[in-house]
Amino acid sequence: MFPWGLSCLSVLGAAGTALLCAGLLLSLAQHLWTLRWTLSRDRASALPLPKGSMGWPFFGETLHWLVQGSRFHSSRRERYGTVFKTHLLGRPVVRVSGAENVRTILLGEHRLVRSQWPQSAHILLGEHTLLGLDGEPHRRRRKVLARVFSRAALERYVPRLQGAVRREVRSWCAARRPVAVYEATKALTFRMAARILLGLRLDEVQCAELARTFEQLVENLFSLPLDVPFSGLRKGIRARDQLHRHLEDAIAEKLREDRAAEPGDALDLLIHSARELGRELSVQELKESAVELLFAAFFTTASASTSLVLLLLQHPTAITKIRQELAAQGLWRACGCAPAAVHEPQPDCGCELDLSLAALGRLSYVDCVVKEVLRLLPPVSGGYRTALCTFELDGYQIPKGWSVMYSIRDTHETATVYRSPPEGFDPERFGAAREDAQSAAGRFHYIPFGGGARSCLGQELAQAVLQMLAVELVRTAHWELATPAFPAMQTVPIVHPVDGLQLFFRPLAPSAARDGLRL
Repeated sequence: MFPWGLSCLSVLGAAGTALLCAGLLLSLAQHLWTLRWTLSRDRASALPLPKGSMGWPFFGETLHWLVQGSRFHSSRRERYGTVFKTHLLGRPVVRVSGAENVRTILLGEHRLVRSQWPQSAHILLGEHTLLGLDGEPHRRRRKVLARVFSRAALERYVPRLQGAVRREVRSWCAARRPVAVYEATKALTFRMAARILLGLRLDEVQCAELARTFEQLVENLFSLPLDVPFSGLRKGIRARDQLHRHLEDAIAEKLREDRAAEPGDALDLLIHSARELGRELSVQELKESAVELLFAAFFTTASASTSLVLLLLQHPTAITKIRQELAAQGLWRACGCAPAAVHEPQPDCGCELDLSLAALGRLSYVDCVVKEVLRLLPPVSGGYRTALCTFELDGYQIPKGWSVMYSIRDTHETATVYRSPPEGFDPERFGAAREDAQSAAGRFHYIPFGGGARSCLGQELAQAVLQMLAVELVRTAHWELATPAFPAMQTVPIVHPVDGLQLFFRPLAPSAARDGLRL
C-alpha cells in the first residue's frame, strides 16, 4: 500500500507541476500579447491607445463577441467609454460611438479612413461597385448613381412602388394563416428592386427563384476567401454567376434601345446618366451595378419594414395618429377620382389615396414614425473602416492600419439630444420643435443611413417605401400576434425577429376604415 501511495503522490505532483507550468505559459503568452499591441502604438503621437482589452493570444475577444452578441459591445462601452479597443476576427479594432466621434469617422472618408469589407465581398460584388472603389473613382461613380435616386427619378418610381405595397398588404389580409412578416417583406423588397429598379420582366416563379439565388450570394459575402469545392465563397461565386447570366439578356436589350428614349427604371437611368457624363458602361459594369442595386434595396428595407410593422403593433396610439393625419390632410379621393398615375384598381372601401412624393412629404407624423423606427431599430448596426493614418479621436490615438468600427445603434441609444428616454418609442421626438433643437446639436446623433461620402444614396427611396407601407397598413388592415409573445430581435448581420414575426392580418371593414379616419 505504501509504495502505491507514493506513486499516486508522484503522479499528482507531476500533474500539479504541469498545470502550474501551463498556467505560467498562458499568463506569459497573454502578457506578451498585450505588450505586442501596446508597442504597436504610433510613437510619433503622444496620445495613448484607447482603453480596452485585446483578449487572448490570436483569438482576441472573438469568442466573447460570438457568445455575448450585442451585449459584448454595450458591456465594454459601459466599462471603457465611447471609444475602446478590442481584437476581433484577427484584427485590432477600435469601436466608436457618440455623435462627435462618429462625425470624425464619417467625414474622414478618403482622408483619415477608407471603407473596409472582407475580400470575399470584393470578389462576389465586383470591382466596379461603390464598395470596391476609393478616392476619385468612388466620387465619379457616386455622381452617376446619385441621378438614379434623384427626386425626379423617385417621382417616376413612387406610383409603381405604391401599387406593389398595396398588393402585398392585401395578400397578407387575404391569407388564412399566420404571415411571417420578415420573409414576406424580403419577397416584397426583392420584387420591387428587380421589377421597378432593374426593369426585369419576371413572373412570380422566376422572381422567387432569382430571390433565392440572390440570398445565397448575400449569405456568403462574409465567407473565408478560399475558392475550393463546397466553400462559402464557391457557393457565392456560383450564385453570382447565375445572377449575371440572368441579367445579361435584359442589359443587352437595354443597350440596344433607342438612346433618345425616356429612361423607365433605375438601370435605364444609370446607362443614360453615364452617357451624359461621357461614359459608356460595359456589360460587366452594368451587371455588377444591377447586383449592387439589389443589395442596397433588399435586406435593409425588409428589416426596416418588419420593424415598422412590429413597433406599430406594440404602439397602437401611433396607428390612431396616422389615421387622424390622413383625414386632416385630405389625401383620400372618392372612388373614380384616383390620380391617373397610380394605375391601380380602387380598394374595397371605395376610396383611393394620393400618395405622390409631394403628398408623402405632407404626412409629417408618418415621417416621424418612420424616423423613430429607424432610430430605435436601425437595420445595420454600424460600419467598418481602416485607418489610413494615425489620428486623434476623443483624446486617444487611432493607429494607422487598425480597423475602426462606428456604431449606429449605440450612438442612437446614448444621444443626449433626445428629450424623452432614448430606449422608448416616441415618434414625436422628431416633431418640428424638437428637430430644431436636435439640428442645433449636430446631425450625427441620427445616422441610420450613415453619413459623409458613403451615406446611403437610396435613403429617400427607402423612407418613401416605409411611409407607403405604414399608410397602407393602418388604413386597410388590423394585425395581431400569432405567437404567445413578441419575438426576440437578432441584430447580426441585420436586425430581424428570430421567428420571422408571425402575425395574423385581417382587412378592415369599409365602415371601420372610414370611421378610423373620422376620429
